[in-house]
Amino acid sequence: MSVSAIFSHKLRSMLTMLGIIIGIASVICVVALGNGSQEKILASIKSIGTNTITVQAGRSFGDMRAGFVSTLTISDSNALARQPYIDYSTPNVNSSGTLTYANFNSRTEVRGGGEHSLSVSGIEIESGRNFSAEDIESSASVVVIDQNTKKQFFKNENPLSKTITFAGKPLRIIGVAADEKNAFGVSESLRIYVPYSTLINKISGNRRINSITVKVKDDVDPQMAEESITQLLMQRHGTRDFHTRNSDTIRQTVESTTGTMKILISSIAVISLIVGGIGVMNIMLVSVTERTREIGIAMAIGAKESNILQQFLIEAILLCSLGGFIGILLALTLGYGFNSISSDFTMKFTTAPFVIAFVVSSAIGIIFGYLPARNASKLNPI
Repeated sequence: MSVSAIFSHKLRSMLTMLGIIIGIASVICVVALGNGSQEKILASIKSIGTNTITVQAGRSFGDMRAGFVSTLTISDSNALARQPYIDYSTPNVNSSGTLTYANFNSRTEVRGGGEHSLSVSGIEIESGRNFSAEDIESSASVVVIDQNTKKQFFKNENPLSKTITFAGKPLRIIGVAADEKNAFGVSESLRIYVPYSTLINKISGNRRINSITVKVKDDVDPQMAEESITQLLMQRHGTRDFHTRNSDTIRQTVESTTGTMKILISSIAVISLIVGGIGVMNIMLVSVTERTREIGIAMAIGAKESNILQQFLIEAILLCSLGGFIGILLALTLGYGFNSISSDFTMKFTTAPFVIAFVVSSAIGIIFGYLPARNASKLNPI
């Protein structure tokens, strides 16, 4: 009888379920978007190295005086590399200048680092090779170029073993890096990579290093390693004129922030579920009024209060459950459409939101359907 009542008033039933459908679909989609964006951001953090700690000049991030602090040295990096809890340490040096090949030239950023600097930054070698320890030690005039440099200067030509000129200094190409992606997509700027010793000794002449990146051993707590690094450098410098950036801390912050945002936005989406539940209650109250004759006849021929209560309660639960099911299908459809057109990140669906959404929709049917059902059961048969 409950099913018959729902399908005999299709438009009214659909309008009744609309709030539930939108609410359920909203909650599921918000959680899926949160999971997808969190996965994208964490993948970007992973690409700059897991279990890595970067030491930079300045007391803290955004320190206005950081540009005038030049106390980080190569010997600091070597001292860190000797610590038992560190796999390796590499100094980082940056500069910019004009890159020239044949009749092409362009403004380019050059990054100087150690033999592990590319891998610790999540940059893979597409062709050729990376720097070796011998290249670092001998300040070899070698360079690894990125994809943008290859496309602009060499097009369909194989760049390996070719010689390019940066700031008037010839460099032999030994490798081509794969696309370097970050949270904002693929970089469009030109970038080349050389051994830090080459940049310091042959190109810039400036022995000031920008930062030091260390790779912590996998079985070592990153927080403990960060404290040890801080203590060691404070002993060497006599003061804290640097700050550290721990990839593990960034990961935890991202997870915490995205988790909070998911809860906040989901809470807003739950409001539509409550509104939908009130809509169900209103329509059921109207339905009780419209079906007074039906209820009276049922009672007159022997229906008990419990029978009438069950009929209207089942009707409300079916409406909300069916709305919840349609909401789940709508969320999956929206997710499929979004994932088909989005190249940046995708919606990640998990089982828990579907189960919770369906249980919540059924609970709404019970909570908001009880009052109309009780009113129907208490009607006088006459």
